[in-house]
Amino acid sequence: MADIKYIFVTGGVTSSLGKGIITASLAKLLQARGYSVTIQKLDPYINVDPGTLNPYEHGECYVTLDGAETDLDLGHYERFLNVPTSQANNVTTGRIYQSVINKERRGDYQGKTVQVIPHITDEIKMRIKLLGEGNKYDIILTEIGGTVGDIESLPYIESVRQLKWELGPHNCVSIHLTLVPFLSAAGESKTKPTQHSVKELLESGIQPDVLVLRTEHALGSDIKRKVALFCNVEEEAVVVSDDVSTIYEVPLKMLDEKLDRIVLRKLNLPVEADPPMKPWREFIDRLKNPKHEIHVGLVGKYVELPDAYKSIIESFSHSGSANYCKVNIEYIHSEDINENNADKKLKGLHGLVVAPGFGSRGIDGKIITAKYARENNVPFLGISLGMQCAVVEFARNVLNMEGAHSTEIDPETEYPVIDLVEEQERITENGTTMRLGGYKCRLVPGTKAYEVYGKEEITERHRHRYEFNNKYLEEFAAHGMIVSGINPESNLVEIVEIPGHRWFVAVQFHPEYSSTVVSPHPLFVNFVKECINE
Repeated sequence: MADIKYIFVTGGVTSSLGKGIITASLAKLLQARGYSVTIQKLDPYINVDPGTLNPYEHGECYVTLDGAETDLDLGHYERFLNVPTSQANNVTTGRIYQSVINKERRGDYQGKTVQVIPHITDEIKMRIKLLGEGNKYDIILTEIGGTVGDIESLPYIESVRQLKWELGPHNCVSIHLTLVPFLSAAGESKTKPTQHSVKELLESGIQPDVLVLRTEHALGSDIKRKVALFCNVEEEAVVVSDDVSTIYEVPLKMLDEKLDRIVLRKLNLPVEADPPMKPWREFIDRLKNPKHEIHVGLVGKYVELPDAYKSIIESFSHSGSANYCKVNIEYIHSEDINENNADKKLKGLHGLVVAPGFGSRGIDGKIITAKYARENNVPFLGISLGMQCAVVEFARNVLNMEGAHSTEIDPETEYPVIDLVEEQERITENGTTMRLGGYKCRLVPGTKAYEVYGKEEITERHRHRYEFNNKYLEEFAAHGMIVSGINPESNLVEIVEIPGHRWFVAVQFHPEYSSTVVSPHPLFVNFVKECINE
């Protein structure tokens, strides 16, 4: 394709309307039609990336294969498209300004006054186009974070306005997602917020080409016609996105609403027969018509906000569907678990997952959970810090190492079974000591990990700082906890398991980042399978 096509998705009226899901759904439909697509997210906050943000602030920090700490929407992009994203797929205001200021300090602007326009907007436009270098993609979708009218979003909106003018009408489409609320007292759906949102966008110089109306109630043709008339949009370009039982139904909903057809026509691209979406439909059919049902405890310290564990939750959707199983996730706050109530809190669950995290808060509850799973033969999956908690628990209660701990929590522990490796100890700046992104792991034949993956070498994504202390390797193995996966280059421990247990696997990496609709992660698939087989 000679010219790369661009699609921009903005949101209005309120946040959390699901721009990421709509963007991923449209991308999935275009991909199913044979187009090479990718999605990027432009985030208006000043943090350089979400890596230092508390999950309560921004939900999960998603990590790409090349080690970028990004917005959780990139997880949706990968889960829908089954194509890895990268550093270039997430841009923040902090990164934009950092780049511009660095250029100014180097003298790149030759003494000119550096301003939002043109310097910041030029940097944004450059980042948008960066993904298209080498013509790897036919279509690039860009989701603009925040809500139209926000002060911090204005440079992004202006950049889109300029790009629409520069690229021309058939190379660029603007989609605006907005809310049509239902007022129960009046018994009516109200379009006025949408009209005001579009007006706000028009004041910034952008006429949306397509409107997607988020609503909890079905909207009739009269509402669509009214919105089209007062927002100066073709009636067929007004698309309704009402509530569905799972986010994975949204692509099929958008296919029914002909969103992909409308966009292709506006991009002057051929519109052929609708894609059958057979694998996708089969996935949803299994998800909605399970033959089994299990309850899995997810033990973490951010469980009040499920978005903090978004990738884990979605991994259970994928693995549940693969097993024709409905996975009910029971969110259990690790601070609420102690030695006296563990049996009451955890009894009756088919499996236990100890979630990742940082810091000391809630750590004791995670350690107690690992002990309960080990002693009661309950299927157990420990992820990142969850793996470290399983190691600490085993050291204390099996190896009789009283006070064994991670030096992250107790720097003076007599038994530092989890510790920084030597080259990390002199570094103090957050992020620089982290293992981030994809690392290789060699599996030991004959172990559960090898059985699950079915191959000797894998690559998984990491986001952590502390490691298993290898000086304790032999002692752990002698007492029943073995290393079944190890980094072939650094010799760092990646997976531990207990062969005498029915299913006890703990991993230093984050398998949830790699699970997609069409490729559910084997660890989750096997874990769910074991939970079913009581």
